[in-house]
Amino acid sequence: MLPQLVLYEEDQNRLLEVTDRLVEDANAKAVFLVDKNGQLVGESGELTGIDTVSLASLVAGNVAATCGLAKIIGEPEFPIHFHQGERDNMHMTTVAQRVILVVIFDDRSSLGLVRLRVRRAGQKLSQIFDEVFKRAEAEFADDGPASPLTEISDDDIDNLFSD
Repeated sequence: MLPQLVLYEEDQNRLLEVTDRLVEDANAKAVFLVDKNGQLVGESGELTGIDTVSLASLVAGNVAATCGLAKIIGEPEFPIHFHQGERDNMHMTTVAQRVILVVIFDDRSSLGLVRLRVRRAGQKLSQIFDEVFKRAEAEFADDGPASPLTEISDDDIDNLFSD
């Protein structure tokens, strides 16, 4: 299992800027960023009626399953996935080796346009995530694993439950 992805508000704003732009440039309905552990990292676009928690879990499961298929035939992974529906389509690609960029689009766009715009957005997202991962590695190296519970002492717990 991959370590927990920690994003600060500044990171989240930078990611949102890229995904908002991708929705607009690709004429997409929605864009999602999903950690390979199934955690939803970001979302943009028309989100009404989409169960984003289920979507994130299923996207991560789908990518994990196809990664297993890829290894069976000697490929490290299939970095791009496309699912065509009657009304909506889904394009998924891995960025920064750990995050899945999901684009939902309909007939207002095309697969070619989505792929073109995803390539550009993917580069920007990879830069942001590379910075996030490097920061996390530096914090981990300095202080061990980052956890909000490390700052809580036994006295804090005793005080919390005392009358």
